[in-house]
Amino acid sequence: MLASLRTVCRRFGARCLFGFRPLLQRKEPLKSPGSRRWKSDPNTASLRPLEGVRVLDLTRVLAGPFATMILGDLGAEVIKVERPGGGDDTRTWGPPFIGSESVYFLSVNRNKKSLAVDLKHPRGAAIIQELAGVCDVLVENFLPGKLDQMSLGFEDVSRQNPGLIYCSISGYGQTGPLSQSPGYDSIVSAMSGMMHITGPEDGEPVRPGVAMTDLATGLYAHGAIMAALLQRLKTGRGLHIDCNLLSSQVSCLSHIAANYLNAGQEAQRWGTAHESIVPYQGFRTKDGHIVVAAGNDRQFVRVCQVLELMELTEELKYRTNRLRVQNRKQLLHVLSQRFLQENTADWLKRFQGSGVPVGPINSIQEVFSEPQVRHNGLIQEMDHPTAGHVAVPGPAVIFSSFSPAGPTPPPVIGQHTVQVLRDTLSYSDDIIKELLESKAVAQSDAL
Repeated sequence: MLASLRTVCRRFGARCLFGFRPLLQRKEPLKSPGSRRWKSDPNTASLRPLEGVRVLDLTRVLAGPFATMILGDLGAEVIKVERPGGGDDTRTWGPPFIGSESVYFLSVNRNKKSLAVDLKHPRGAAIIQELAGVCDVLVENFLPGKLDQMSLGFEDVSRQNPGLIYCSISGYGQTGPLSQSPGYDSIVSAMSGMMHITGPEDGEPVRPGVAMTDLATGLYAHGAIMAALLQRLKTGRGLHIDCNLLSSQVSCLSHIAANYLNAGQEAQRWGTAHESIVPYQGFRTKDGHIVVAAGNDRQFVRVCQVLELMELTEELKYRTNRLRVQNRKQLLHVLSQRFLQENTADWLKRFQGSGVPVGPINSIQEVFSEPQVRHNGLIQEMDHPTAGHVAVPGPAVIFSSFSPAGPTPPPVIGQHTVQVLRDTLSYSDDIIKELLESKAVAQSDAL
């Protein structure tokens, strides 16, 4: 009771009326509608955009953790809720492991605190309810309706925290005929048509080499949460976001979907090629592969110059892209034979300065040897409490006002349980000890 009273006092004292900390203070609106400018504050110029935003992360596996990791990179405090003992499913996904830690888990869980709570324990569910009352964002990927059974659904938690932004990530959406089906990247990749358009031209459908449906959903969720935070500045209220794998992947079909919807054109697999542009694909070289993307007629002429095949530019059937698409097989045969005559590195030198976009098909080892990859800071290194030195792909976006350097490593299960209960919920040591003894929560003993 005392803990609950402390939470209520803190929420309405330290937080504004609608249950959230203001993210920005608007200083000086411009006269023109729809446009605002902000006075620069030297004390906050280097703050990360989401500094002061607290996220309650009830997700696991990839789509949700990827979204919350990006929020953490941007400065949000992310409290990751895990079940005691097992934790996030991906903690067991391996090999490879570093010590006892799954590299898969390490790749998408930096900048988070781990709170080990048993949601099936009455006191465990109550802790999450209380945390929802002092957070700005809640992200979950339970089966639709599951959290409602624990009084943790949007309607329940928004009553105590009207400013809460509640993002649900599911396989197919919160309603509809498939809403109660579990969502997995590979299944939705198949159902959404992604596998149908991926693979060699005359081969079988292929699963993309990375879980792009999960990752696209994580990006959509991250963007939706950012938009909701902006809307809350205007309305003072939170909202519910329905984000799902199927919708995310279908929306990413882009022009492939539009081709069908507008022209009735069914898609097919093209391998590395493009159905509407020629040449725009990978070619085998003497020692590897190179991708050439001639997006217009001028670039095609430059390709022919580099390949020393200028006679192709004189043939009427190759004069325009439309004609090259119609006669792709003959043209690609000639180009393919020429590319086989030299090494990838030699071709890259030949194309340098030509204005034609080209690049090698790199192995993962070659990716992280690329000078531009290193220049862009895409290798982020951390010291993990049990695994030691860890390197993961870094944030993809660079901001002028702050640096994403200095991340906290992915946590071990329950690493921050006591810290969150004490600092965020103001629980006394006696109450924390009682919760630990009742197994409603767990604190890591690996540190």
